[in-house]
Amino acid sequence: MALWRSRRAGYYLALVAATTVVSTLLYNYGMATWENDPQPLYRSLEIVFQTYTTTGYGEDAGWATPQMNLLMIGLQLTGIGLILTGVDIFAVPWLRDALATTPPAAVPDLEDHVIICAYTSRVEAFIDELESRGQEYVVIEPDEGTATELHETDRRVVHGDPESTDVLENAGIERATAVVADSADDTNASIVLSAREANPDVRIVTLVEDQRLGEYHRIAGADEVLSPRQLLGESLAHRVPTAVTTAVDEGVEIGNGLELVELSIAEGSNLCQRTAEEIRLPERFGVDGIGAWLDGEFESPIPPDRELDTGTRLLVAGEADRIDALRSEAASTIQPFSAQHVVIAGYGEAGAAAGAALAETNSRVTVLDSADKEDVDVIGDARDPAAIREAGIDDASAVIVTLDDDTTAIFATLVARDLNPSVDIVVRANDAESEQKLYRAGADYVQSLATVSGRMLASTVFEDEDVLAVDRQIDVVKLPAGRLAGRTVTDADVRSRTGCTVLAVVRDGETIVEFDPASFVLEDDDAVVLAGTDESVQSFESQFLA
Repeated sequence: MALWRSRRAGYYLALVAATTVVSTLLYNYGMATWENDPQPLYRSLEIVFQTYTTTGYGEDAGWATPQMNLLMIGLQLTGIGLILTGVDIFAVPWLRDALATTPPAAVPDLEDHVIICAYTSRVEAFIDELESRGQEYVVIEPDEGTATELHETDRRVVHGDPESTDVLENAGIERATAVVADSADDTNASIVLSAREANPDVRIVTLVEDQRLGEYHRIAGADEVLSPRQLLGESLAHRVPTAVTTAVDEGVEIGNGLELVELSIAEGSNLCQRTAEEIRLPERFGVDGIGAWLDGEFESPIPPDRELDTGTRLLVAGEADRIDALRSEAASTIQPFSAQHVVIAGYGEAGAAAGAALAETNSRVTVLDSADKEDVDVIGDARDPAAIREAGIDDASAVIVTLDDDTTAIFATLVARDLNPSVDIVVRANDAESEQKLYRAGADYVQSLATVSGRMLASTVFEDEDVLAVDRQIDVVKLPAGRLAGRTVTDADVRSRTGCTVLAVVRDGETIVEFDPASFVLEDDDAVVLAGTDESVQSFESQFLA
């Protein structure tokens, strides 16, 4: 931008010089030929400048010939044009820069904060976790435009290079509790070295795209290296209903035998095309129906009159044996032991992790990728119907889509759904904003890389057990009882007010899962285990903890 401005200024000055020379010669010629009043060139130059600057003409004013009057009109219009052009080139940019919001270069007033290098969609999810905890943070963003946008939206930001020790010091690294690096893998290693030099005791966490390079982050001085793509790939494989493995639909252990599990309702099962009121989860199975994903939206509680179709995913809590009985009725994971066919579209870090997880099952896996890599069976574009047909979409029971671009993933989902309307489609979204588009395109299950990364970072940075599950569509967290103290869950009307379900109460280190929500009174030092969407957990925090 600065180079373009300097070029425009140069072009403008050249234009002024050229028009001045031409105008001086024309005026000098006109005075000698038309007005019969020859004069030296310097006098003509003076008149041209008087015309351009609108300061007057002196004794030359009042020309006798029409030719000279027309020439002067042209010179006057030329002068006005040059003035307006000069304002646009010089004055407007100066005013814009003078009035523009500029991100700060330092934050001298922060203590025990988290420094984030730099801003990404994964960092956005992490910032949401930080803000919900009331934790101070600052983002070091090298791009001035992005830094300005963050500053204008009241995000705490410093504009600068996160690889620079000076910039890290301006962000208060000597007073920080942790540094999180989410740039390119090689840049992250450089950030770690600079951060360790600036503050040898600060906790450093990095995210790595290529898991093989994580070791070099550790060598550079990182305390923790996270690979959310691998975790998410494994999680997506566990969401494939046809995979027979002990890890499939693995629940989140709450304590004292209580588990939180996601279950799919299979076609032809005893639960398919029946309402929640007819199924009667608490009475028949002894489990609590936390919620269900209906048309891509998580609804809690489950609408009693809503018919549960094939592929509907239930979120239930209960003891393992009772959940097993429900799983058998839903027939969501236990299938005949004939080999099932699963297509993996996209074989990066997440796709490879999904393939490795499925290798432990009796599933037959076909890998489709645009590059010729080891273990890739079909080379082609996942958006190309011919390529996905070659991968065996017609007889596949499931497709796992792990592509780096969400727009590409959406189109690939549309193609897969069109070619096989009954196939289960499990998709990785890079940004949480793409989830609803993917559901509308035909996906059965979508998990956001940004959400998983944010939860992983929160759990790792704070070294606590508050985040009980990072690879689920819902949050499972342990939080202080806050303003619930002295009240019961029923009195506080937690579920209807926030959308969260209180699964358990932690008191004096003991997890209490069997309690009457209408009579069990919470105490000041209690903690509660909640399940809900990110938005509902934030609602709980704002109403009971803020």
